[in-house]
Amino acid sequence: MIAALITKKRVVIVAAVIAAALLPAYGTNYAISVGILIPLYISLGQMWNLLGGYSGLVSLGQQLFIAIGGYTLALVTQAYGLPIFLSFFIAAGVSVAFALVISFPIFKLSGVYFAIGTWIVSEALLVFFRNWKFVNYDAGYNITVAYKIPMAHLYIGALAMGLGSVALVYSIMRSRLGLALMAMRDNESAAEVRGVKLYRTKLICFLISSVYTSLTGVVLYLNITYVDPGAVFGIDWTVSMVFIAVIGGLGTIEGPIIGGAVYVILRQYLYNFPGISMIILGAVAVGIILLAPRGIMGFLNDRFGIEVFSVRRLVREERQDGDS
Repeated sequence: MIAALITKKRVVIVAAVIAAALLPAYGTNYAISVGILIPLYISLGQMWNLLGGYSGLVSLGQQLFIAIGGYTLALVTQAYGLPIFLSFFIAAGVSVAFALVISFPIFKLSGVYFAIGTWIVSEALLVFFRNWKFVNYDAGYNITVAYKIPMAHLYIGALAMGLGSVALVYSIMRSRLGLALMAMRDNESAAEVRGVKLYRTKLICFLISSVYTSLTGVVLYLNITYVDPGAVFGIDWTVSMVFIAVIGGLGTIEGPIIGGAVYVILRQYLYNFPGISMIILGAVAVGIILLAPRGIMGFLNDRFGIEVFSVRRLVREERQDGDS
């Protein structure tokens, strides 16, 4: 019975992936443009959920890693005329280096102080970039190389980032690292007593989330085509990540998938209400939280037992291994 259910889930997932991959063959340009945004926001939501939902590290400064991705793309392609693919390697390297540097002070903070600390770092970088000649001050860069990329190719790249983020988080949460992250989230003191190395666990999680967020930023700005400090360091990036994770279902892999799709589709409709779009978005978020405190995925799981990406099986296995 269980094996048959798992098989059905896999068939549905494979069918959904194939249908998504074939969208450029049958979809309109508008559908493809929306299709580019959904997996990218899913990727951002997954990475923030890995920090805030699974690890308890609520960050308000993840936009700084989107900025690293966007500016790396601009500098590599515009300032130096190098191939686009180098942007991914350089962005990953810079993200690792910067995350390591800021991890020492911000990991001394916890709770709301950690959240504020990450936001302050991002705001400080915003001021620095606006006065830094190397990145063209406040003017930013027009990423002209992006205009040469066919929409279908950009869509496949975005889809790969979205699927990769889901696979990455799923793999992590099925590992001992995932168990350590959840234990740390629930009770740091108890987790440390049980052998979880808190600093190392936090650092690994922070590095993974930071690097993948930066790589997503590269693809995002291939779609946006223009980078400037005010936009790329905007707090609305992190607000969107939080919205996606919370309304979809914090601490679930399916949550950011649902939340990312809901967020992008809502934003498309809200362009018709420029003056009150954020108010409407906030009202939707409050309504969903009141009706489904655990998010849409939490509601579906509680009411109908729906769960696509379960990490609980490994938890039971680890307990049995420990008992034996």
